[in-house]
Amino acid sequence: MASRSGIVFEDFFPAMVDKLGAEGFMKELCNGFQLLVDEGKGLITFESLRRNSKLLGLQDMADDELRCMLREGDLDGDGALNEMEFCTLMFRLSPGLMMDSRKWLAEAISSEM
Repeated sequence: MASRSGIVFEDFFPAMVDKLGAEGFMKELCNGFQLLVDEGKGLITFESLRRNSKLLGLQDMADDELRCMLREGDLDGDGALNEMEFCTLMFRLSPGLMMDSRKWLAEAISSEM
């Protein structure tokens, strides 16, 4: 996926789940949240995302693109991302994880029947 700035994102999440397992992958997502969080607020804010964007290789993203990322994941409308919103956004942005999640759901349903 490419942004207007030409940054291309590869979806490594499915390979990470295969390597780390679901629980290990979730721990890594939580670690990612901690890298981006505004420690005073306990949330990822525009300012903390902008300040830490180099850690993700996003330093060339425009401010409006960073704000768009926040709006995309901000489920409660407070203008920032809590840990659950961040993890949900990461899943939604990964086509591979979304496809796998459907498979996991189908397997869980069939095992219940």
